Amino acid sequence: MNGLGEGIGAAIEGALYSRAVEPVHGTQATHTAPAPSQCANCGAMVSGHYCAQCGQKADVHRSLAAIGHDIMHGVLHLDGKLWHTLPLLAFKPGKLTRRYIEGERAKFVSPMAMFLFSVFAMFAVFQAVGLSAPTEMPTGMLGTGENSAFQSNIREQITQLERERDSLAKTDPRLAEIDSELTGLNMLLGNSPVEVGGAGSVKFNVTGIDWLDDGIIEKWKRNPGLMLYKMQANGYKFSWLLIPLSIPFVWLLFAWRREFKAYDHAVFVTYSLSFMSLLFIAMSLLSTVRDGAGWAAVLFAIAAPLHVYKQLRYGYGLTRFSAFWRFCVLFVCIMIVTVLFLQSLLVLGAF
Repeated sequence: MNGLGEGIGAAIEGALYSRAVEPVHGTQATHTAPAPSQCANCGAMVSGHYCAQCGQKADVHRSLAAIGHDIMHGVLHLDGKLWHTLPLLAFKPGKLTRRYIEGERAKFVSPMAMFLFSVFAMFAVFQAVGLSAPTEMPTGMLGTGENSAFQSNIREQITQLERERDSLAKTDPRLAEIDSELTGLNMLLGNSPVEVGGAGSVKFNVTGIDWLDDGIIEKWKRNPGLMLYKMQANGYKFSWLLIPLSIPFVWLLFAWRREFKAYDHAVFVTYSLSFMSLLFIAMSLLSTVRDGAGWAAVLFAIAAPLHVYKQLRYGYGLTRFSAFWRFCVLFVCIMIVTVLFLQSLLVLGAF
């Protein structure tokens, strides 16, 4: 495990231990009120668990577990709410979504805080188990070497088409088709269409859009390993883009239901993405054991659609049929959002 994974694991472990010491929001293990004492912060008399003047806890812990608790609370303000939120998020997501929307929020982690925590933990676990983008691309089938199988196959096709073109008359309509095929094959080969600039430089002209050809396609062609690494880094930094990309599609499913507002959809989307991040954590850990990859795939195939369906049905109070057809439409929307997000990462990776 690298330093990043160990640091995050230690922080989470500290938070877990701190909850064992402070089971109910920092109060004592018993539910009886502590004896009156003087506040160590402002000097006022304290008759409960918190000072009525400054809000400081009456019982101040001096332990390493308390430091771990302070780290988690300071970064994500999770406190004891996490243990009320996780069971509902995993098994009753619709109930959690509806209760939070209707105003029951003091005992639950907010959707955005839950999302940040889960994404942070997911990428930390990915680093710990070695799930990262390769820094070097192989020179096999899709390699750029002169003798790669991919390029050899392309050259053979180009040779056959050129021979066919030479044997045709100039008025034959097949010539236009061959020229179009040759253009596409040469683009795959990396030979055409190109423009030779000054000092022997080569400029790629694939789409005809300068900023796209010069800024993105050329960089991906020159160093795909670096671009994949940047995509992974940007995936962590810009994972929040999934929320605004998803909300319009969920809104379309309830466009004629005015009782559901954009805020409701935002809570639904953010909690759903939080669960998916936690699910990816479980899958990545499961894949590290022997024959675990197959079980991880089964877990995703069952848990992901079931969770979305249950959150739709109970979060919005739908019938089985209404939830089912919306789930089917939402599945297509998820594919669209995924493509849009990956395209955004492709563009961001060039800068």
